Parts: sequence; C-alpha cells; structure tokens
Amino acid sequence: MPRVKRGTQHVKRRKSLMEKTKGMMWGRKSKIRLARPAMLKAGVNAFRDRRNKKRINRRLWQVRLNAALRPLGTSYSRFMDGLKKAGITLDRKVLSQIAQSHEVVFKNIVEKTK
Repeated sequence: MPRVKRGTQHVKRRKSLMEKTKGMMWGRKSKIRLARPAMLKAGVNAFRDRRNKKRINRRLWQVRLNAALRPLGTSYSRFMDGLKKAGITLDRKVLSQIAQSHEVVFKNIVEKTK
C-alpha cells in the first residue's frame, strides 16, 4: 500500500482555523492548540447571543413605547390590550419607531386603542 502524506490537508485545516481566530489575543490567534477551543467557544457565544439580541431589542421597544405612552395618559400594558381589542396588528418594533419619529400618527393610534 502506498504511503499517504496529508500535509496539504493539515495546512488547509490550519489556515481555515487561523482565519476564524484572526484578531483574537495572545496565542489564540496563532497556535492551533489554543485557537481551536477559542473558535468553538466563539461559535457557541455567537449562537447564544443571536437569540439574546432579539430578547434585548424587544425589551428596548417596550421601554420606548411605555415612555411615549405615559405622557398620553396610558400605560404599556393597557395600550397593548387596546391594540389587540381594536384589531391593530402592528408589532412593537414598528410602534416604537412610529412613537419616536411620528408623534401625531402615534397619538392617533393611542386614541383608537382607548
């Protein structure tokens, strides 16, 4: 059986790993033994935080809506209940953008929910 040399595969795998850990500090950017677990951990964190970002943004929209609703004499929970009863299907992201940039339109929406 002929001898198989795998130098090209090793170089290819190492090059791919080094591209993924580019910008990391200390040996994690240059040493395979430190770079591989750093890359795996970074992937785990990225996966988790893609979901956390959605959670954080939703919380931000709720706070913005509540801040815009208080001067108009209602609370966030009463407003959301009124939206459902009125059949208005705007989501929190759009509502918070409207509250920030179009006060008159937002005031009309709030009047329809009361």
